[in-house]
Amino acid sequence: MNAKSEALPPAVSVIMPVLNEERHLREAVHAILRQEYAGEMEVVVALGPSTDRTDEIAAELVREDPRVHTVPNPTGRTPAALNAAIKASRHPIVVRVDGHAALSPGYITTAVRLLEETGAMNVGGIMHAEGQNDWEHAVAAAMTSKIGVGNAAFHTGGAAQQAETVYLGVFRREALEQQGGYNEEFIRAQDWELNFRIREAGGLIWFSPELKVSYRPRPSVKALAKQYKDYGRWRHVVARYHEGSINLRYLAPPTAVCAIAAGVVAGAALTPWGFVIPGGYLAAIVAGSIPAGKGLPLKARLQIPVALATMHMSWGWGFLTSPRSLARKVIASRRPAVLGETQEA
Repeated sequence: MNAKSEALPPAVSVIMPVLNEERHLREAVHAILRQEYAGEMEVVVALGPSTDRTDEIAAELVREDPRVHTVPNPTGRTPAALNAAIKASRHPIVVRVDGHAALSPGYITTAVRLLEETGAMNVGGIMHAEGQNDWEHAVAAAMTSKIGVGNAAFHTGGAAQQAETVYLGVFRREALEQQGGYNEEFIRAQDWELNFRIREAGGLIWFSPELKVSYRPRPSVKALAKQYKDYGRWRHVVARYHEGSINLRYLAPPTAVCAIAAGVVAGAALTPWGFVIPGGYLAAIVAGSIPAGKGLPLKARLQIPVALATMHMSWGWGFLTSPRSLARKVIASRRPAVLGETQEA
């Protein structure tokens, strides 16, 4: 009996921040509960102030399975939700999942094995975008193509390797507690900031293509534009927070926005040759959408250039208009990495 219990893998807490997730919450939680994991497991859902049926669905899930619990997140902010769920959870392994994401079969078992094999403090894998209608299929194709997101391994795949950050993440609780959880000033990019502190403290962040999470894209052009504007806005905050963290991939969208705007102005005011720049960009995303849309219905393929342009232009605009005051506020909240006993020794 004792030998059997000693052979069990460590218990796992799955934490999930949710806000207005009535479309996907049940699917996301069921994908967790269906995991064939031999150890004990709990699911802690942090409920923001939703205006749809999210709270009602969460209450049903709690009644249906004793492993599911909820905690309030009155601010609605993702990092505050994550910290509340971490505080309410109990187990030594903490798995982050979003309310519009679904873990692939075997995800938790594989992640726990990778933590043991690599000695990492956090492991993560591929953000596998999957749509449920033509528009979402188009966005998913754009989000998994190099013309859409560059060479980011967690979008497009790659070899298992040490990483700066990973999608979502499966953590050792000791790393989260040592660093005091997420910095709640980072409305976006809170994963990058936390992983930065873990790395500063000597911890390893590990990417593996063995781990895959199905991600549901935003359901409209407006929602996608807001998402990517926020991404760009907060990536500029990160660049100001940590000098040297920017690279050409991040500079491409704001450069494209500036070049296209300059081309349109020049074309309208000076010479028709100015329109070569926006025309060239349009031709590039149309050409790039052809391989990205392979196997999709025609209506979905026709919307891929719209998705690409929305992602690029919104990200670039968000980056360019990100206020310095926001970066100053975040920098003022900077938490130095906390070294563990092994690092201090």
